[in-house]
Amino acid sequence: MNKRNRWVLGLFLFMSACASKEPEEVLVPKEETTPTVSSYQVDIKGSVEKPGVYEVVVGARVMDVIKEAGGLTKDANTEFLNLSRKVEDGDVIWVYTNEEIKQFKDGKTTIEYIETTCQCPDVSNSACLETEKEQGEKININTASKEELMTLSGIGEAKAEAILEYRKHNRFEKIEDIKNISGIGDNIYDKIKDSITV
Repeated sequence: MNKRNRWVLGLFLFMSACASKEPEEVLVPKEETTPTVSSYQVDIKGSVEKPGVYEVVVGARVMDVIKEAGGLTKDANTEFLNLSRKVEDGDVIWVYTNEEIKQFKDGKTTIEYIETTCQCPDVSNSACLETEKEQGEKININTASKEELMTLSGIGEAKAEAILEYRKHNRFEKIEDIKNISGIGDNIYDKIKDSITV
């Protein structure tokens, strides 16, 4: 075999070897997809016909959950609930009775506001109305009306009237002075101190 033929044979063998190799697999990273949530689980308690945990569509509101639970009972009171609030997964909604609201206004039951939740008496409630504190406004205890004072946690009608009576003869020089009112101790003061001013 002459030199030229050996060169052609070598080129042929080289090309054959290249053609026999399988193409390398190119790994393309898969895009991570976030699962789409289409429903929430919401627990509703208190004065509804069928309390319990309900599955509702995303975007549902408090009033929709109440409907799912069969509607309100005869003694239900929604005065302190925001029925148009959109619910979130895991929310707890407590529908109060007329008696519970009456006790709150009389200062016998505490509705404690924490951001967008409240407790009455010890149950977290995701459906509560926003308070003055949450809206960035403080209540001046020297000038506030009885109704305004009653929006403060733990201040019912009796304590609000006691504050008004105190103001007839005294002025609150500092917010701590509100503890001069009978029935307002450190516990209630700690709950309202960030919501009041003088």
